[in-house]
Amino acid sequence: MNLPNINIAFKDKANTTIRRGERGIVALVLKDAVPSVNPIIVKSEDDIPASLTADNKEQIELALIGGENVPEKVIVYIVAADAADFSAALNYLETTKFDYLAIPSIDKTDDVVAWVKQLRDSMDIKIKAVLPHTTADYEGVIDFDTDNISANGKTYTAAQYCSRIAGILAGTPLNISATYSVLKEVEDVPHLSKTDGDNAVAAGKLILINDGEKCKIGRAVNSLVTTDDNKGEDFKKILIVDKNDMWHNDVKMTVSDFYLGKYPNNYDNKILLIAAIQGYNDQLAVEGLLDNSLAEYNKVTIDIDAQEVYLESIGTDTSSMKEQEIKEANTKDKVFLASNLKWTDAMEDFNINVTI
Repeated sequence: MNLPNINIAFKDKANTTIRRGERGIVALVLKDAVPSVNPIIVKSEDDIPASLTADNKEQIELALIGGENVPEKVIVYIVAADAADFSAALNYLETTKFDYLAIPSIDKTDDVVAWVKQLRDSMDIKIKAVLPHTTADYEGVIDFDTDNISANGKTYTAAQYCSRIAGILAGTPLNISATYSVLKEVEDVPHLSKTDGDNAVAAGKLILINDGEKCKIGRAVNSLVTTDDNKGEDFKKILIVDKNDMWHNDVKMTVSDFYLGKYPNNYDNKILLIAAIQGYNDQLAVEGLLDNSLAEYNKVTIDIDAQEVYLESIGTDTSSMKEQEIKEANTKDKVFLASNLKWTDAMEDFNINVTI
């Protein structure tokens, strides 16, 4: 008898993936008079403090519009109007759960890009930021690149509309893409030629387009342009990165809560953990988030290569060991697992041949 809790926890996570993915969390950093309670948690317009400036109230309202669904909540961190930077807000948000960040008053984005990269790559915290005109070449940064947005009788810059984009992305379920999401309040945006629009998307820019009747997101891409063996073309898509982040967060948190430090690190317990994560993957396939059309994908296994390297590093000669012996070897407190996920994408490109 072993590990019943972790199996149940993984099953619960998988069963609620769609619901959780429908309602992400937006973090906004605004410049205003710093309130006694900071940050402010906003779930509806009724929660917006009357003391904020009209512009800041509007930024929160833009985030709350959402996309297919509204965000779960908006975390509003206030920095002083004369603050030289946003470091106080970033320090707080580093230990706060959210999905998308926007800073409407930002002018120089380099520090925020570096912060996002540090959190994602070095601290294992998978957040994203929507920033104006920011060629970060990184999957955790959405480069929003449309200015002169006509909406609500006003004209907005890209920076002023990042809150709206963050809200759309946070409110888009994990089984669809934000591509062609319509912004009903937007009356017009600069009219780009097909070539200019294609070039912008290829350069990792998220843009708004006018199709002649309505204004909408051109294609839901992040700023990643340079691909390699570790980050292929799929990493350019916001939907795929959101799914990756969801899987990472679910597995990390469930293992931490139910497994870490609680069981001997032997082969049998590793197999039980593998079975639990495999059950999670299988349920994600049932939900339509993972592609189960090819049997070799979405499997969870012991990472033989990583385990062999570790064994060699602690003085174990693996040259004459069989694969199963490497799998069963004592790795002290280290656990090396691997999974080859194959996500489903959204329908975005169509070729329809008509014969008459």
